[in-house]
Amino acid sequence: MCEAAGDDGGCGADTAPARRRRAPAHSHPRPCVKCGQGSAALVIRLGDAFCRGCFREYFVHKFRAMLGKNRVIFPGEKVLLALSGGPASSAMLRQVQEGLSRETAKRLRFVPGLIYVDEGAVRGQSAAQREQSLARMETLLQATGFPYHLAHLEQALELPASILRPGPGGSGEPGPSYKEAVEGFIQQQRQERDRDSGTSLPGQDMPPAAPRLPAAARTQELLRLFEAVETSTAREELLQMLRTHLILQTARTRGYAKVMTGESCTRVAIKLLTNLALGRGAFLAVDTGFVDNRHGDVMVVRPMREYMAKEIAFYNHFFDIPTVIAPPLPTKRREKPSIHRLMERFLLGLQEDFPSTISTVYRTGEKLSPAPAKASSESQRCLLCLCALDIAGEEELALEPTLIMEEPEPAGDGCCQDAPAAGAESRAAFIPLLCYSCRLTFKELGPLATLPPYVRAEAQRRIRRAEMNQQSQEVPLEDEEPGKS
Repeated sequence: MCEAAGDDGGCGADTAPARRRRAPAHSHPRPCVKCGQGSAALVIRLGDAFCRGCFREYFVHKFRAMLGKNRVIFPGEKVLLALSGGPASSAMLRQVQEGLSRETAKRLRFVPGLIYVDEGAVRGQSAAQREQSLARMETLLQATGFPYHLAHLEQALELPASILRPGPGGSGEPGPSYKEAVEGFIQQQRQERDRDSGTSLPGQDMPPAAPRLPAAARTQELLRLFEAVETSTAREELLQMLRTHLILQTARTRGYAKVMTGESCTRVAIKLLTNLALGRGAFLAVDTGFVDNRHGDVMVVRPMREYMAKEIAFYNHFFDIPTVIAPPLPTKRREKPSIHRLMERFLLGLQEDFPSTISTVYRTGEKLSPAPAKASSESQRCLLCLCALDIAGEEELALEPTLIMEEPEPAGDGCCQDAPAAGAESRAAFIPLLCYSCRLTFKELGPLATLPPYVRAEAQRRIRRAEMNQQSQEVPLEDEEPGKS
């Protein structure tokens, strides 16, 4: 049979044309689909072959088109770039650098600031490794010339309880239009040019040079919090919550109106399916959309959400974009460490055999409504994620035994605990404050005593307010009884 013939014989009449057909693919590179002159350096999708120069223009144009199409970042506005050191956030930083340095009408006109959150303590890094990563990251941040802020995850334990409340100026209040913001920015530029032309990028918020690690006691407290979590999935959710709250607090205290995150199209698709598995289907448009306005005074935007991980990897490789890769969260189960990692492996595995998998999931998420149900008061918002509560009338979930299990008695005589605080801190009291997904995560967070202090403080405040509102509604009913008799 011809199929059984070796490389040197048998079916030479059939194999020779095949070799001749394959030869031109190697001897004549594909031309660039945009300019038609240069040789293609990469193929993004089937039929999209670009040379280096055209690929760079394509990459830059996509970033600027995303910002121009949505028009949520106004000229002169302070924008905080949340950097992880990974490929997507590093590419986002380079786009902002090039956009601000352009001497054209298409120049970006917002005022950037940078923040990097050190998560080495919970990622299994030693003190020396954390210092090394911080030093590398600070070198990259200093080279940009932008004001930057180095934060440690341990600082999340010191956040105020107000971080769990939506700030003033929410989405319900109409703000200035984009045209009005542009006109105001042009007038401000003219006034500054008449006064004196200083530097266009503020750098007065630079932190001290040598990065210092937090106190060992704070690090141990953070480690106890994560060690008490029962599953890797809940640990991932806890890390994401602490990181978000820490970035949000920095934005509020430093006067940033917007926060940019570097979530790529691949990461958005993974997050979309992960959140479905975690019971966050009602909030997919908020969790994965371009705009996340749940916090009121600080808006989160995702300008990298249309870039595939492949595009970002090629861009960083061709143009030498430096990155600092952090290790994943340690886990005892390598096969199925968490729902997040399991969904990532599932989608990336499908992407290898079916290259349109990620884009199909992403486009499906684009069809979701960007305006979920709004909460009229803070009592109708989830304590942890600040989304509108989606479990009205589901008393059977609140009565689940695993959720309302009482906490063990504290060690010692308990003289330092007052009765109201001890009564408020029970699992049953926390349940009505949480959405469906956060209830499932809360069940696996371990003892209440290990939760961050700001979460417990805000929960107690909401519980006391709910009790006072209930008592005030019952008082008129008691006053009417004597009159009826």
